[in-house]
Amino acid sequence: MSTVNDVVIKVATVNGTGSASANGLLMKAIFRMGIPVVGKNYFPSNIQGLPTWYEVRVTGDGYQARADRVDVMVAMNAQTYAQDMAEVASGGWLIYDSTWPRNRQLNREDIHVLGIPLSKMCNENFDGARSRILLKNIAYVGALAALLNIDLDVITELLNETFASKKKLVDSNLKAIRLGYDYALEHFSCPLPKTVERMDKTKGHIMIDGNTAAGLGCVYAGATVGAWYPITPSTSLMDAFKAFCKKFRIDEESGGKKFCIVQAEDELAAIGVVLGASWNGARAFTPTSGPGISLMNEFIGFAYYAEVPAVIFDVQRTGPSTGMPTRTQQCDLMACAYASHGDTKHVLLFPANPQECFYMSMTAFDLADRLQTPVMVLSDLDIGMNDWMCPDFEWDDNYTPDRGKVLTAEQLEGMEKFYRYLDSDGDGITYRTLPGEHPKGSFFTRGSGHNKFGGYTEDCAEYQEVVDRLLVKWETARRLVPEPEIAYSKINKEAIVTVGSCDGAVKEALDRLKESNVGLNVCRIKAFPFSDSVRDFIAKHDRVYVVEQNRDAQLRSLLILDLEINPAKLKPLLHYSGMPMHAQFVVDAVLKQHAKGQAA
Repeated sequence: MSTVNDVVIKVATVNGTGSASANGLLMKAIFRMGIPVVGKNYFPSNIQGLPTWYEVRVTGDGYQARADRVDVMVAMNAQTYAQDMAEVASGGWLIYDSTWPRNRQLNREDIHVLGIPLSKMCNENFDGARSRILLKNIAYVGALAALLNIDLDVITELLNETFASKKKLVDSNLKAIRLGYDYALEHFSCPLPKTVERMDKTKGHIMIDGNTAAGLGCVYAGATVGAWYPITPSTSLMDAFKAFCKKFRIDEESGGKKFCIVQAEDELAAIGVVLGASWNGARAFTPTSGPGISLMNEFIGFAYYAEVPAVIFDVQRTGPSTGMPTRTQQCDLMACAYASHGDTKHVLLFPANPQECFYMSMTAFDLADRLQTPVMVLSDLDIGMNDWMCPDFEWDDNYTPDRGKVLTAEQLEGMEKFYRYLDSDGDGITYRTLPGEHPKGSFFTRGSGHNKFGGYTEDCAEYQEVVDRLLVKWETARRLVPEPEIAYSKINKEAIVTVGSCDGAVKEALDRLKESNVGLNVCRIKAFPFSDSVRDFIAKHDRVYVVEQNRDAQLRSLLILDLEINPAKLKPLLHYSGMPMHAQFVVDAVLKQHAKGQAA
């Protein structure tokens, strides 16, 4: 069947062969043609040598989720050839390097197999083993350009930009593009029935990954201190923050740095640095992943009880334990919500895409300062490390960081005495001071039992008064956190509640479900504790499907615990393979549950 701007291309290569640049070039070229596109990188957790895949979904409708099919497979890894061929949708195309003979036993009658002698072409035209490997990847981009009707001028423009100061590289890459392009034109019927065609849907948009967006957001939020211990998939967030700081946080007169980045010896030290900097008044953060959260637990509990602001980005990967470091999941919700021992609860934010990673960075720092507590931003690998199409970020130059209740030296001077944990206005949030600001202010804090005046205590009533006040602050947080995104298609008895990166698959699934005459309302949660609007939304429906990416229905459990909802009302729809969720999973799961409900 012929389609325009609706094609899924998957490239199978070997990790470490330089295919990332070629795949990025392919995706950017389509984006420059004005066509919405998303890229998903499925890579191993070693340095090089294992199979790796990159999936480019061209979607004129602008869907953001992973596709549930492969139309064109570029099978460059002999080790996974059989697996790659099996993934191709019936009627699709498989491209392979025909320099070497193909095993005739590996065949499918219902797909088209296109052999291109990529290695032979590059061996005959380029010198050096490494160059030949790299340019072989560029050559398949050229072949795809001919097969899919991708504009060669756009590719040329991108190569000129990429290698602006290295004309030799521009020439060699263009030559490789032309080799693949001309071979495809000469030997195959081009273009294929599935093609791309110029649109104007990417104007005002950028391609960016969530970690880069969050790193930029931290700069805009006023963060000056970052401490971390490297861990996949969060490391690139600190890399981005460092790069932006070098660009935007250098003193113009002295050339000195106006930021501090500490690579700590482990995650315990990293969060310790963050708490020390925050206590002294800096906006400080740490990026990590699930195993890092586990190690940080004691300090997180300390910050909750001592009431020290901190921002933690948890870019989630699969667990338990080390799990699969380069696969995605939403399996840290419970671990973060109640991190540490004792009665602790933490404010969580759930971005659904890189755009929200940027804006929620500001929200996280403002909430942490205002509530004087750790705030965690729960992204995941799919959001953090994959390329998403997002509207241009808009920035309000009038933004002023909300530092919350911080007394100035003048205010302290006018006070008879300052008491650190005295709730003077009933919202559960006490006033704080910055060390060294004034002799009447705080110079120390403690994680042991203390009374409302800040003095050490083991008195039961005094202890209980403090922890009860923290519950009042929790209810204040419920009113301050971002409201959920709610959409009513009509008054339905059934609805979906979802979170984070499930959003793209859910939105696409809702469109598909309408074709089956199943209309659902939807609520995407953006924060924990849940606001009253989440409770109201659930109350309006007889059946609520909770769509999330973990085995144990952690979002559903949080809803039951925090809002005391009848568990029978919440039906879990769980995806936890480590791969990003696609729309058909939601469609199939909802239709199955829907049929059960009607039968009952």
